[in-house]
Amino acid sequence: MDKMELSMKAFFLFAGLLLWAGIWLTGFDVVHWVLYLPASFFLFSALTGICPGMIFFKEVFQEEKPD
Repeated sequence: MDKMELSMKAFFLFAGLLLWAGIWLTGFDVVHWVLYLPASFFLFSALTGICPGMIFFKEVFQEEKPD
């Protein structure tokens, strides 16, 4: 049920871990709660292969296919 390539999963995993490392180094009680959203979504996308943001924007910017 994977919806993305392994390279994209690796990118999301690296970006998510980097965000979580930044949150940890800054302090969990100091950072704004909004920063937890992309960090969590990146890890969710890496683990499941489903990226809600990509699905949404593919639907919004859908190109018409010529017949």
